[in-house]
Amino acid sequence: MAIEPLEVEKWLREEKGSEGARYHGVADEGVPARQFAEVIGRRLNVPVVSKSREDMADHFGWIGQFFAMDGPASSEWTRKRLNWQPKEPGLLADLDQTHYFAARVASVA
Repeated sequence: MAIEPLEVEKWLREEKGSEGARYHGVADEGVPARQFAEVIGRRLNVPVVSKSREDMADHFGWIGQFFAMDGPASSEWTRKRLNWQPKEPGLLADLDQTHYFAARVASVA
């Protein structure tokens, strides 16, 4: 049985991307973690508070170090190299959809 390629890999082959190159297929550039939290907080009706970089690890545990990093993603090079423009909604617009926050009921057998 063959493993089908991921859609991104298929797209890059079709776009004649360079093997080993790193492409970023993001529509938004450098979205701050604060904006993720604001969308999630609003959708879940919970308060959102700021934390200092020092407090991130205490509050979020091991994943706090990633929230504290300043490593924005950019697709500028990808867009120029592949002559590509995103067509789908941006990250925050997608995250703000109701299906991510719909209540799920687990059944007990």
